[in-house]
Amino acid sequence: MVRTHTCGELRLSNVGQTVTLAGWVQRTRDKGSVLWIDLRDRYGITQLLLEEGKTETSLLEKARQAGREFVLQVTGEVIERLSKNDKIPTGEIEISVKKIDILNPAKLPPFTIEDDTDGGDDLRMKYRYLDLRRNIVREKLQLRHKMAQQTRAYLDAQQFIEVETPVLIKSTPEGARDFVVPSRMHAGEFYALPQSPQTFKQLLMVSGFDRYYQIVKCFRDEDLRADRQPEFTQIDCEMAFIEQEDILHTFEGLIRHLFKSVKGIELPAVPRMQYADAMKYYGSDKPDTRFDMRFTELKGEDRDLTSGKNFGVFDAASLVVAIVAKKCSDYTRKQLDELTEFVKRPQVGAKGLVYVQYKTDGSLKSSVDKFYDADALKTWAETCKAEPSDLILILAGETEATRKQMNELRLHVAEQLGLRDKSTFSALWVLDFPLLEWNDETQRYHAMHHPFTSPKKEDMHLLASDPSKVRANAYDMVLNGTEIGGGSIRIHNRDTQQMMFKQLGFTDEEAKKQFGFLMEAFEYGAPPHGGIAFGFDRLCSLFGGSDSIRDFIAFPKNNAGRDMMIDTPSTISEEQLKELSIQIRTK
Repeated sequence: MVRTHTCGELRLSNVGQTVTLAGWVQRTRDKGSVLWIDLRDRYGITQLLLEEGKTETSLLEKARQAGREFVLQVTGEVIERLSKNDKIPTGEIEISVKKIDILNPAKLPPFTIEDDTDGGDDLRMKYRYLDLRRNIVREKLQLRHKMAQQTRAYLDAQQFIEVETPVLIKSTPEGARDFVVPSRMHAGEFYALPQSPQTFKQLLMVSGFDRYYQIVKCFRDEDLRADRQPEFTQIDCEMAFIEQEDILHTFEGLIRHLFKSVKGIELPAVPRMQYADAMKYYGSDKPDTRFDMRFTELKGEDRDLTSGKNFGVFDAASLVVAIVAKKCSDYTRKQLDELTEFVKRPQVGAKGLVYVQYKTDGSLKSSVDKFYDADALKTWAETCKAEPSDLILILAGETEATRKQMNELRLHVAEQLGLRDKSTFSALWVLDFPLLEWNDETQRYHAMHHPFTSPKKEDMHLLASDPSKVRANAYDMVLNGTEIGGGSIRIHNRDTQQMMFKQLGFTDEEAKKQFGFLMEAFEYGAPPHGGIAFGFDRLCSLFGGSDSIRDFIAFPKNNAGRDMMIDTPSTISEEQLKELSIQIRTK
């Protein structure tokens, strides 16, 4: 055999055994009379020992030829180390080398293959196969493997069946842009890569597969961020003969199972929040609930504690909203000015910031003392449930925009205060989203989730007459302020689906061309059904404490959507273009 053991398994109990190891040279330390080599594979590191007078001269000479990342096979005796290393599992032993073979030499790598590397992102992505040798990267993929393994274990136990759906499908106009694939055999016609297996999993419900799942690759041609890739992976699931409560119970169970089996954490029961409350109290449909800092309206639908004092900013605003930063009343003027500059950044868009310092002696000092007396400030503090030593931060303006601005400020302050600890986890269900949202640019409604989402039963009558007020039978799971999954109860009736397409601006002909196969299937006994999809890459990154999903993908693209290693996207030959009936226009 090439090896009898891995480089991570030998212990004191193996002392005296003759073993064969194979791996890569991590580093060498040559003291003249003694040569040590650290040999690495994916299981760990074992130290090799060669000594003048005890090791054959030819063996020493061969060993000294081995540089970083050379591939070696060595045979020797396991002995106890004199100077032990308690930082690695094999640190109590070493191998007294009797035979060594260089299986393959290696060029000096372009960066050090260690946890603390000197390689930048672009360089490591170009040589990703070398980056994957690093422990810190390999451990992320091992976490991903365990997440997939435990996902399958849970869903299998819940009687789900894994079914593969097509990768070459039909392009659809809703949602993000499709990646399209030209057909050689059907000139001028195109496939699309799936943004999700949505219609296929619904057809599986019509087929009688009442519990389906798939850990599936999906594709979206959209602008990229740290948590986006042009190709990504979903845990895609669908159930028939169920109601919303069944979905929530089943997939809350999945997330709690993953936390327990992968991280050893007992995640508590996942609370639920209405979309309307999430927007009102957090300014986001994915609130981070690891910390409080909930919004308090000083002026809004329910109260007005700010008007009539000749402060034009508050008088003109439809919303005056506050958050409380606990024990921050001693913020300096410089710190307060920095917060003001933060909210005035174009990415946030507020015009200014008002603050109230609730001093430890009970006094109140604000940036609007000219307009509001101590009694008014005291009323604000009581309404916000602030206490001495707290800092009240206030924004004002148009309701929707101001809530979004305050959400940004809330997250920024929480980050400064260390409240967004990546080792703390807080999950949340957000329910009852609007079914449709109006787009001024296109002058029509768009589905907030997708066109197959069912309205709430009690709102069904509004779909034809007042679609803006219809709530979706939809739900998102949020973890630490990040949406990790979303789904809905689906429409399973042809007439309702046709009405939905009509509200989305489809003509009957367009709806039939794009989704006629699905509406026809609904006429053959479609059961009530619903499902959910979790962003698997994103879920792995949260479990691993990383901001980027790229760290958990073996061969990711960069922020421009390029694979630096294989240099793609790239041009194709004129012959291929001709076969596909494609002409490239030149300027």
